[in-house]
Amino acid sequence: MISAISKRTITIDGHKTSVTLEDEFWMGLREIARRENATLRSLITQIDDARIRNNLSSAIRVFVLNHFRSHAHSADPC
Repeated sequence: MISAISKRTITIDGHKTSVTLEDEFWMGLREIARRENATLRSLITQIDDARIRNNLSSAIRVFVLNHFRSHAHSADPC
């Protein structure tokens, strides 16, 4: 299965930047924002502020992966 990749322009701290992610990561990011009652922009800003050296697209992928991974482990009865 080939995943579609979407490029979106967002504004962070008054600066426009492009973020390129697979559609699944955009959906995951939207789901996290919805669950945390946050806007997509505020969530991406948090990720941007916390990243050390990765580009923003990579930082978002890692954030989404870690978020769902941690929730999967907390639901694991072992």
